[in-house]
Amino acid sequence: MASAKRKSSSSSPRIFAVANQKGGVGKTTTTVNLGAAIAELDRNVLVVDLDPQANASTGLGLNPRQLDHSMYDVLLRDAPLEDVIEPTTVKNLFVAPSSLDLAGAEIELVPAFSRERKLKDAIGTVIDDYDFVFIDCPPSLGLLTINGLTAATEVMVPIQTEYYALEGLGQLLRNVDLVKKNLNPELELSTIVLVMYDARTKLSSQVSDEVREHFGDQVCRQVIPRTVRLSEAPSFGQPITVFDPTSRGAIAYRELAKEVINAKA
Repeated sequence: MASAKRKSSSSSPRIFAVANQKGGVGKTTTTVNLGAAIAELDRNVLVVDLDPQANASTGLGLNPRQLDHSMYDVLLRDAPLEDVIEPTTVKNLFVAPSSLDLAGAEIELVPAFSRERKLKDAIGTVIDDYDFVFIDCPPSLGLLTINGLTAATEVMVPIQTEYYALEGLGQLLRNVDLVKKNLNPELELSTIVLVMYDARTKLSSQVSDEVREHFGDQVCRQVIPRTVRLSEAPSFGQPITVFDPTSRGAIAYRELAKEVINAKA
């Protein structure tokens, strides 16, 4: 149980729902590594792990099976978010961990009062401690993701530069619009990150061009390369900036961090 002390920046906190209903697209990788890179720049960052697979939690060195509380307790038992937040080995970086119990939360939340706003209310109690919040949403469009979108001010979508990259994106965008209309008028799709970029292939550059043509300035200039080191880091419970600070992946996420911070500076 931990909390950041005092916000290091005077600007409004930015709350990102990191979402893509396709699995294996680098969503958790981006949440963990971008969060760590922004924390390195002296911003207080909270990662909220809403995915029952708990990959963001384990990727930041936590073992969900050894924790007394998780986001399940926050959403289903009204536990204070402050009691669930854990520090990480990275200064200024904190995580509200997931657990396997969250897998049942989609069903258990159905009869809950204000079920779509549970996370928004919880984050509201701690938001003054943080500059950035990254909500790692599960790869589905159920109630957990709806909670993430309702709590956020911005949506970040990692898109892999491979075949079928835009498949399913239309449905995600329709859901973002529905949440904006009915639950969260502040929500905007602000950031698209191109990940798993392989400069050796024509396909990567073609997909990149297609996404940029479609989404324009919402697409970050910095792309994230496909690297073995990025794939290895989670099994050591470390973000890439700690696991291999001079690697291409670490450098890319540091550049992306500057771009995201400056986007609304």
